[in-house]
Amino acid sequence: MTKIKEVIVVEGKDDTKQIQKVVDADTYETNGSALNAADLARLRKLQASRGLIVFTDPDFNGERLRKMISVAVPGVKHAFIERRQGVPHLAHGSLGVEHAAPAVIKAALAHLYTQAVTEPDVYTQRDLQAAGLVGSSQARKRRERLGQLLGIGYGNGKQLVHRLNMFQISPNQFVAAVEQIKREENDE
Repeated sequence: MTKIKEVIVVEGKDDTKQIQKVVDADTYETNGSALNAADLARLRKLQASRGLIVFTDPDFNGERLRKMISVAVPGVKHAFIERRQGVPHLAHGSLGVEHAAPAVIKAALAHLYTQAVTEPDVYTQRDLQAAGLVGSSQARKRRERLGQLLGIGYGNGKQLVHRLNMFQISPNQFVAAVEQIKREENDE
């Protein structure tokens, strides 16, 4: 079993159990969508000593936590799963990392992104417009697929520009993903 040096930030104990089936890692459980000043101070200390991987649920509260941590603790790494990969197997339960298959968790931890601290923005809304990622009937579907291909999760038009810049997606990666989306659409 692979040992991970960084501490993985998750939302709850069920996420920890699922992750520890796949890798040998320590986790920091936020116990929901609230973080207080003491939590953020502990996370800063962990980032300085071991590094952090934020691995929150692919839902509103998970994204909110991810943003709070990113702002308060610069330079953290991020792991993402897609919404469909976190759907509960039974009718009850909420969307989350705890429902992801071991292979999905392993893949997410193998494709980490580190948030840029001081890099200038490369992408704008014009780039999304030119790529058909906003302003068209297929835009949402294309953004979802782009997030899958790049491993940065789904974002609306404004969020996607932010994520592309934050995770320093290269123009070559972006163009290759957009071209793949176009090829897939032509094959449909």
